[in-house]
Amino acid sequence: MAAEIVNPRSESKTDQEGGAEPLDSFDPAFALHRGGKMAVQATVPIRDKDDLSLAYTPGVARVCTAIAEQPDLVNDYTWKSSVVAVVTDGTAVLGLGDIGPEASLPVMEGKAILFKQFGGVDAVPIALDCTDVDEIVETVVRLAPSFGGVNLEDISAPRCFEIERKLQEKLDIPIFHDDQHGTAVVTLAALRNAARLSGREIGQLRAVISGAGAAGVAIAKMLVEAGIGDVAVTDRKGVVSADRDDLTQVKRELASFTNKAGLTGSLEDALAGADVFIGVSGGTVPEEAVASMAEGAFVFAMANPNPEVHPDVAHKYAAVVATGRSDFPNQINNVLAFPGIFAGALQVRATRITEGMKIAAAEALAAVVGDDLAADYVIPSPFDERVAPAVTAAVAAAARAEGVARR
Repeated sequence: MAAEIVNPRSESKTDQEGGAEPLDSFDPAFALHRGGKMAVQATVPIRDKDDLSLAYTPGVARVCTAIAEQPDLVNDYTWKSSVVAVVTDGTAVLGLGDIGPEASLPVMEGKAILFKQFGGVDAVPIALDCTDVDEIVETVVRLAPSFGGVNLEDISAPRCFEIERKLQEKLDIPIFHDDQHGTAVVTLAALRNAARLSGREIGQLRAVISGAGAAGVAIAKMLVEAGIGDVAVTDRKGVVSADRDDLTQVKRELASFTNKAGLTGSLEDALAGADVFIGVSGGTVPEEAVASMAEGAFVFAMANPNPEVHPDVAHKYAAVVATGRSDFPNQINNVLAFPGIFAGALQVRATRITEGMKIAAAEALAAVVGDDLAADYVIPSPFDERVAPAVTAAVAAAARAEGVARR
């Protein structure tokens, strides 16, 4: 796929109803999106009949026959092993919520060009007009022969957990819900470096996560896997704890491996004495709750566009502050993770993306910062050209070590 912007109708001034000025004329975002952000681009020339006979009939028939006889050849003689399907149902798009498949397409196109720009991975946006778990799974399974991996995007919780699980059970290609795992990988990388800056190990830290949705659950799982001292997750009703009788199945599982301290009560209660706040829920955390955290705490307030704790407030009490925004230091941005993770998985034709591969990605991402580590630099920029190669190499090596690589 080509990442160039194609604007075939950019000169039109009369395509709005009633002949009014198009939105492009006063909003640069609309001007950039006109005609879409992607195009299909050939990788071989078709200059004459000889080229045509090789790229299409009759030459293509020889390749088709060979693949029919040896199915694995599809990875060598088509783009399958280097292309990802970016799949959504439009139910949890950015901060916009359930806006439907058509309205999700600008985001899915954006995701696809980020794959290409930052990881060299081709990606195809696929917006599905269905929200039933089994219908989504069946549809993606039927599409899977065309792709080397599937990136699930902006699908609401808790359905996203079941969709990912069922797809991975049925398919032998990587299935990756970026809203969960990409966020978790980058969060862990930033936390590792924040801990290193303060002379501590992750095992010495107690974290509180605000939000028990896709990102919050995945971050909790990854922090536990990485050896966090303790982590409690809160939802609208307070700490997710085993003594609550209103938990969904996902939250009951979450309660089984988090909150070793047995905390109860509100988010504010849990933050008292905590070393780390991780916000993936929106809302606002009162300043007095931030002030009650341990000395030298870390505040990762990642809600967009309004962080749960404004950096100006967080800096009064915290040693390291991160957000999800690009206009503050330490942006926790999924684009630091998913291009390299998929590039590494595709490189070795992995059958899945394991926890070990995700942790390897986080460690590689953290290592990019190196000796430049500082309170305002615990995570690299998405435009740091070292990021994708480092993550790609680490993920490929981990896939081989864990026995999920096919080459």
